[in-house]
Amino acid sequence: MATTIAVFYAVGGSAGLLVTLGGGTTGAARWSMVAIVLVALSSAPVVLRWGQRWPRWTFHLLVVSAAALVDAAVLLSPGPDIALAVATMTSFLVFDAYLFFSLRAGTVHLVAVLVGVVTALTLREDVGLPAALALGMVMTALGAVTRRLVLRASGATRDALTDLHNRRGLDQALQDAVARADRSGEPLAAALFDLDGFKQVNDTQGHEAGDAVLRQVADVWRRALPRPVVLARHGGDEFAVLLPGRRGPEALDVLRRVRADHPDLQLSGGVAEHVGGESGAQLMRRADTALYAAKAAGRGRFELEGGEVSAISRELAAAVAAGDLRVHLQPVVAFADGEVVGVEALARWDRPGHGPVPPDQFIEVAERHGLMGPLGEHVLRTACQALADLHARSGRRLRLGVNVSGQELCDPDYPARVRAVLAATGWPATETVLEVTESTLDGQSATAVAALGALRAEGVVVALDDFGTGYSSISRLDTLPVDILKVDASFTATVASSPRRAQLMRSLVALADSLGLDVVAEGVETAEQHALVRDVGCRFGQGWLFGRPLPPEQFPVYLGAPDRAPLEV
Repeated sequence: MATTIAVFYAVGGSAGLLVTLGGGTTGAARWSMVAIVLVALSSAPVVLRWGQRWPRWTFHLLVVSAAALVDAAVLLSPGPDIALAVATMTSFLVFDAYLFFSLRAGTVHLVAVLVGVVTALTLREDVGLPAALALGMVMTALGAVTRRLVLRASGATRDALTDLHNRRGLDQALQDAVARADRSGEPLAAALFDLDGFKQVNDTQGHEAGDAVLRQVADVWRRALPRPVVLARHGGDEFAVLLPGRRGPEALDVLRRVRADHPDLQLSGGVAEHVGGESGAQLMRRADTALYAAKAAGRGRFELEGGEVSAISRELAAAVAAGDLRVHLQPVVAFADGEVVGVEALARWDRPGHGPVPPDQFIEVAERHGLMGPLGEHVLRTACQALADLHARSGRRLRLGVNVSGQELCDPDYPARVRAVLAATGWPATETVLEVTESTLDGQSATAVAALGALRAEGVVVALDDFGTGYSSISRLDTLPVDILKVDASFTATVASSPRRAQLMRSLVALADSLGLDVVAEGVETAEQHALVRDVGCRFGQGWLFGRPLPPEQFPVYLGAPDRAPLEV
């Protein structure tokens, strides 16, 4: 806007200079034209240099001032032909008004410009009213065409659902904002936020309900955000905000206030402050990192990149490196006799000064910050050593299950690390179960399957975790490199209340038996659930009914210690 208006002032001033130098004006009229030329030419560099920092309303004044200068030049022109030529410069103003202002504001400017120039022409005795009105009609047509072209052009940069900037519009605004920040040294902050649980809205209420939520978010934030900002739909349920002139902490406060004023919209967001020399893409990547860190810290919050959540990742990395994460063991029992036959190793972290951190939160932090490799190795090593010590003391050999992430399976060195841990602790590969999800195998197909195949060849057992939800596909059971199915707790929880789920469970167990796969029912919490999953043919179970996760030193309580009766199920 500033650049375009500056060009118009420069062109208008140059045209006025040609009229003045061409002669024909004398006396006071000549000096008045000189003054108009000087005002126009001197305004151009001022607007070009500092106009990008001015508030939007100042550009309305610039258009009005330019219209006044044109009207004055029309009155001072030495002849009718020059007067009409000068009057055509109002086309610049009509173009500018419809290009940068709203339809209402542009129309107000058009009417004001036409009234002014037609009045100026008719005040001259040498230009008739018909000629003035004809010029007005041309200007009106120019305004209509300009508005149409603006609407067509903006369609490529606007989101049809929310009428916000789309990804393309955001990229253009981001490029301009970063260039302006680098040139002027002013601060710039960017943010990304999305809706917590939006997929559930689409799945349970339909996409029309989801679209309504997105429009509501757009309307609320468009009204609530201070100017000047750029609000865009980044894609799906994710929105982006550019806050020029604001540093990271200030932008974070602004966004947190908006979120707090609208608690019915469950949002998580991340904010990053522009660093001199970085590209717009780098800025948005850091905002994206802050967004995922906010979700890892509990969702429903906005976080600043490099702030509290980054501190969590640093502390987690230090805890993993120092071996300060603890491992708890949860029993897996055989339904035939109620004996504990295995355990699942679960990571636990007490963050200094904050207390226990939920596993799903710090695991997500570990995934986002590349800590899954050392974290997984620590859990495996600690659990193998604990069960090796337990075997040495009690003679009981339990099968050990350890969760494995896609990041670990993507690492070409992962099989070698597992072998090294087993060799160092003396724990046998045949009693080691690597628990993976089908989504992990799908997402990292070639590398993951190859790693699991290599370890299975050495006796390691593979379990397909969380089966029965999400990506689970019965058709792939004969192709995935697995030995055990672990039925998800959410599926087990409905067996007692849904006869169809019970029949599905029976069919699943029969299918697994035919394929030579064991089935473990996760999340068994009641005697009724236990009876049902046992009756449909499931032979193993895991859940609070049989025991909660305990530190290794307390786990013997589940093994029929001398001072405790055997576990009854």
